Amino acid sequence: MPKQVIFVLKTILHLCLLAPLLWLLHIFHNGTLALDADPVNYITHFTGNWSLWILLGSLAITPARRLSRKLAFLVRFRRLIGLYAFFYATLHLATYVFLFSGYDLAGALHAAAAGHPGELLTQWRLVSPTIWDDLKKRRFIQVGLLSWVILFALALTSPSVVMRWLGGKPWQRLHRFVYVAAAAAVIHFWWLVKRGVRTPWRVSAILLILLAGRLAYLALKRRSLAVRPQTS
Repeated sequence: MPKQVIFVLKTILHLCLLAPLLWLLHIFHNGTLALDADPVNYITHFTGNWSLWILLGSLAITPARRLSRKLAFLVRFRRLIGLYAFFYATLHLATYVFLFSGYDLAGALHAAAAGHPGELLTQWRLVSPTIWDDLKKRRFIQVGLLSWVILFALALTSPSVVMRWLGGKPWQRLHRFVYVAAAAAVIHFWWLVKRGVRTPWRVSAILLILLAGRLAYLALKRRSLAVRPQTS
């Protein structure tokens, strides 16, 4: 596929993946978000949901391109989509740290602009005991943080220069942990919602289909490798 076409498709993809953030900023500026019963809760779920859906989208690229050689070009967008999943996951985590926890972000930024950057650290010291206490007691936060840490490691090692430094096979083994991150994110979703709420079933079903497809592909590949010596 020509580079010009890839460039255009990547530009469109950037716009599509930025659209949720632009929508969130739009409803913030026009006051719609403030009318919500719990704006912070809305932002938390909004960023978390988009992170998970985008992550599943990145995982769907490999099985999609295996269905047809015509879809092989999709692999060029996998890294980009994965980075956006990490981006929204980071916004999700930041919402908890800087909004839900009681961190006075507006006051800290105002103080920093006035020449008192130490207020940023002071606010962290005020809320960190609560955050650590939540982390110890709430298992949905633990598994959610695990998912973010994995995505962070994958984002750091995503550039091609890092792949060459690590070597192809070690890099591939590391990036297979993306399935662990996705599973942890889905579990985080289930443990976060109230008992009886079945909203996470959609992402759970899609992840199970993707995992089943990958296992089936690996099984067929091993079977073909085992049969090949006998037929030669």
